[in-house]
Amino acid sequence: APDGDNIFVDCSSDVVTITLPASPSIGNQVKIVDGTGSAATNNITVGRNSEKIQGATSDLTISTNSAAISLVYYDSTNGWRLKYND
Repeated sequence: APDGDNIFVDCSSDVVTITLPASPSIGNQVKIVDGTGSAATNNITVGRNSEKIQGATSDLTISTNSAAISLVYYDSTNGWRLKYND
């Protein structure tokens, strides 16, 4: 998932993993959208790629149909933060 990318995920037939950038800089952003409305059945895993997500050392799971999230990178302590939808 490159910086600034809008990723529309087709998880209608299987679980999908999206991996965040390995060496992000402050302000890098990624948007992930469940394009097929199937995330409750086939989750979307957001792989943290060694950086934290919301300060946690675990991957993020999207499990709500038609969900769309934005993540912005802050620093190595906090990692990727959920951002308001714009």
